Amino acid sequence: MSYMDEYKKWLESPYVDEETKKELLSIKDKEEEIKERFFKDLEFGTAGLRGKIGAGTNRMNKYVVAKATQGLADFINSKGKERAKMGVVIAYDVRHFSKDFAKEAASVLAGNGIKVYLFEDIRPTPELSFAVRHLGATAGIVITASHNPPEYNGYKVYWDEGSQILDEVAIPVQNNIKALTDFGMIKKMDFDEAIEKGLIEIIGKEVDEEYYKRVLSLALNEDLDKEVKIVYTPLNGTGNIPVRYVLKERGFKNVFVVKEQELPDPDFKTVGYPNPEDIKAFELALSLAREKNADIILATDPDCDRLAVMVKHNDQYIALNGNQTGAVLIQYILSQRKKKNLLSDKSIIIKSIVTGNLGKLVAQEYGVNTFETLTGFKNICGLENKLEKEGYQFEFGYEESIGFVTGNFVRDKDGVISAMMLAEAAGYYKKQGKTLVDVLNELYEKYGYYLENNFSLIYEGIEGMEKIKGIMEFYRKSFPKQIGTLKLSKYIDYLDGNVYNVNREVIDKLNQNHIPSSNVLRFFFEDGSWYAVRPSGTEPKLKVYIYSFAMTRKESEEKLDIIEEEFKNLIKDV
Repeated sequence: MSYMDEYKKWLESPYVDEETKKELLSIKDKEEEIKERFFKDLEFGTAGLRGKIGAGTNRMNKYVVAKATQGLADFINSKGKERAKMGVVIAYDVRHFSKDFAKEAASVLAGNGIKVYLFEDIRPTPELSFAVRHLGATAGIVITASHNPPEYNGYKVYWDEGSQILDEVAIPVQNNIKALTDFGMIKKMDFDEAIEKGLIEIIGKEVDEEYYKRVLSLALNEDLDKEVKIVYTPLNGTGNIPVRYVLKERGFKNVFVVKEQELPDPDFKTVGYPNPEDIKAFELALSLAREKNADIILATDPDCDRLAVMVKHNDQYIALNGNQTGAVLIQYILSQRKKKNLLSDKSIIIKSIVTGNLGKLVAQEYGVNTFETLTGFKNICGLENKLEKEGYQFEFGYEESIGFVTGNFVRDKDGVISAMMLAEAAGYYKKQGKTLVDVLNELYEKYGYYLENNFSLIYEGIEGMEKIKGIMEFYRKSFPKQIGTLKLSKYIDYLDGNVYNVNREVIDKLNQNHIPSSNVLRFFFEDGSWYAVRPSGTEPKLKVYIYSFAMTRKESEEKLDIIEEEFKNLIKDV
């Protein structure tokens, strides 16, 4: 069906409300806009949907949410009545329509005879992961677009272990969605009726209390300076109450919250792009930190699964990236767990293939093995689930894009846990007269300068998709064997799972139980530097990850620049 046919179908459908039709009629003379909204369906990327809010198959709206939920409901019911009774937990964040989409999903599940546990108000995404495990549910849904701009929303699905769904669930759900050719095929129950019948149960404080208790149980140390000064910003998202509660319970007395970013705001007016990876998100927090002479600044993204930190060091505030924060957390957590004899010979950390190697070297020092998997916490915690069954002890999981988790009761990245562990680390090292930057510098001096330059090239719309596809195809055939003085030693094509030498001869195979097939290329130089390229699963971006290694900072930085320049030159005319 063409995009124009699909557009007309929505306009003529008895199931589409008048307000939506009015929105669609307002673009009747804008063919490009119609095409953009209807040329494809929003697809399951990182375990669900994500897109701009609006009417259309390629937009986030209640019809797309209802269709996705019907696809999930059909999959749950195909697994037997017991699954339907176990129920589905639903959480949502502060974004436009998040609560409406959550209620829509709940009504569809109830219409399919599936029990629903719906949070009473906004909650952090990691608490949804916890609640699935805690309530023994079959699945979870969270309505969020994480750190995307305000015009976006999304829908993520979790399975019974509390981690985001992998292909064995995602593909059948996707097929079920495709089989729904008409909105009339969606079963729905009135929301209030479903509450009366006990099919929808509202949950809240009782789950919060259990979650907080488990987070606080991860504390490793009381021998720390609890006067450490912390500025915190939830960036108008879901982190405000849980992060502050946990820090208060841990006895941190000097926690200052950025007032303008304390309360929920779906427009993120104080920040625009609410991504704490972007230093611009720290503007107001920095101002407050200077006023209070804070030791660290913590920022969580709108659904509070990711966390970024800035550290006061020599009268300057220095931002740590995800690799650096991860390495510092690994150093702190493993050193303290070793002191308490909590590590075992099967202790492991898990990182993504595009995350740096400094954390791996730190873990090695403590006799802890590192496993790698594809980008995204669905893969990190999916691998945790597998390895746990093989008797491994999970210590820490992380990726370069400021996602971290420790403990085994949340199977996703967790900004609440990360905030508590970083505050604890800052207090511990402050008592020794060190900042977190001092700790990082000690790691560099010990292991060498593992530096990084990760960036995205944005290509929007249909043309953008083609451009990204073209670059990946071109680079598979035309990668450079040498960049400056750096000589390529091997590369991995994660699409076919092969490790190649520079002459394109297969020299090894990946363990595809740990690393499934994915459109990623990763190139390794003889000196230990490497870089990787992949299309984003959720945004119109080509992601590039460059990692250099040298025994001095200056040399390592020079290598980063050379690799970036060569890569951009090679693809500019593709």
